[in-house]
Amino acid sequence: MAKIIFYGGKGGVGKTTCSTANSINYANKGLKTLLISTDPAHSISDVLEMKIGKKITKIRENLDGLEIDPEYEAELYINRIRENMRTILSNVIVDEINSQLDAAIVSPGTHESALFDKMAEIIIEKFDVYDIIIFDTAPTGHTLRMLTLPDLLEGWMASLIKKRKSIVNMNKMVKRKYNEKDPVLEILEKRQERFGRIKKIFNDGDNLTIRFVINAEQLPIEETKKAVKMLENFNIPVETLVINRILPEEIDKEFWVKKKKQEQKYMKDIEKEFSGKTLIKIPLLDSDMNKNSIDRLAEYFII
Repeated sequence: MAKIIFYGGKGGVGKTTCSTANSINYANKGLKTLLISTDPAHSISDVLEMKIGKKITKIRENLDGLEIDPEYEAELYINRIRENMRTILSNVIVDEINSQLDAAIVSPGTHESALFDKMAEIIIEKFDVYDIIIFDTAPTGHTLRMLTLPDLLEGWMASLIKKRKSIVNMNKMVKRKYNEKDPVLEILEKRQERFGRIKKIFNDGDNLTIRFVINAEQLPIEETKKAVKMLENFNIPVETLVINRILPEEIDKEFWVKKKKQEQKYMKDIEKEFSGKTLIKIPLLDSDMNKNSIDRLAEYFII
């Protein structure tokens, strides 16, 4: 049984409910479990009807939860860069590029780097504390980038270290008594070590598994097929799929009457909660979404 489980899938297929249910199942079996949300929407708190924030929170026996805030982590990430820069550069130079660092906080690439750093920190620190660590992730593309980052960053970091060592050696040649440790090189080597540890964990087939949640519909299936192929190219196998929202084998009139009554209740709640806002109402179509049926759907977008 893998120790680290990533739940991925197209937006809206039910990743949060599936990852939460799986976490509860493991906890009920007596396994110490940590459920982590990396999705900015953070629906774990809504599902469990309790506040789960940036610190590990006890949910129930054997089950803890954590919601990683990408914006918060990005700000911490950039501030760490500022502090590191101040140890190696003059304040004048740092002040000149501060505006660029401020802009970097809202960059998607910065969010992903900061999020990956936080995930790496948790996995390394809590690997021996928990029996199972489950990640409820953002939609598919985000998950793919997070899982493939160790391979991509390792080569990039090795290149940076090589260039920095060259600069350090040049300084030593110019300053014969230059024996100080290079702070930039230390930072790069620490990050390289962290990436190496995470890559080792990810590449061990007994540690990591990916579970994709899909609905029995064409678009989630096609997206998942592409995602599985991409991950396998990075030697990350996907062994489990969760097929969510399957209709019952036996469907009768009573079933649909109950479903409709429930829907009508929620429609009233929506209209009350979001009064004054435009609501576009799309019916359940009788076919898969494809190039032929997309025009039927388009007819409902009258604004």
